[in-house]
Amino acid sequence: MSAYEGLVETIQQGNFAETENLVRTLLDQGKSPDEIIQKGIVVALDIVGKRFSAGECYIPEMLVAARGSQKALDILSPLLAKTSFKPRGTVVIGTVRGDLHDIGKNIVAMMLKGAGFNVIDLGFDVAPEKFVKALKDENAQVLAMSCLITTTMISMEKTMDALREAGLSGKVRVMIGGPPATDDFARDIGADFRGRDAYEGVQQAIRFVS
Repeated sequence: MSAYEGLVETIQQGNFAETENLVRTLLDQGKSPDEIIQKGIVVALDIVGKRFSAGECYIPEMLVAARGSQKALDILSPLLAKTSFKPRGTVVIGTVRGDLHDIGKNIVAMMLKGAGFNVIDLGFDVAPEKFVKALKDENAQVLAMSCLITTTMISMEKTMDALREAGLSGKVRVMIGGPPATDDFARDIGADFRGRDAYEGVQQAIRFVS
């Protein structure tokens, strides 16, 4: 088994200590942070994401892999800042106002980081104006909003209204997610995409910036 194959496996298993050990070993071998991300983290998260979409694994497995990838990124991110590495793009992400649930959002955020995005995570209970400010300050290309309960869906609509008022409509691509969100709702509020799961959301973000 190669070091990259081992890294892919340990990320999926959530073996944090071995993940960190393999990342440092690859760096000692002269591998670049970008290559480690592409051949290790991206591959691992792609495998888990596809399995989740196919119903072959569940949120706990996704969360384990996402946290494993974050352990690797904790080592690699400071090194990337010293190189000519450029992120795919910038995504502002958060759970909308009135909603305190963030497990799904956290998984998406970590998978986006693993896929090479600069991710601005605003947390939960995020007001529309806070989303707008972050998008402007970071010159972000994508906004990702989530909600878990039906009563907070109105906050997604209000955030879309705030984007239009701020002149960001059409300049920022918007994707929404969470159990209450549907394709029809996304169309009704003017969002560009509704993701069924984290993997689908990350793939769409890649298409947005491509």
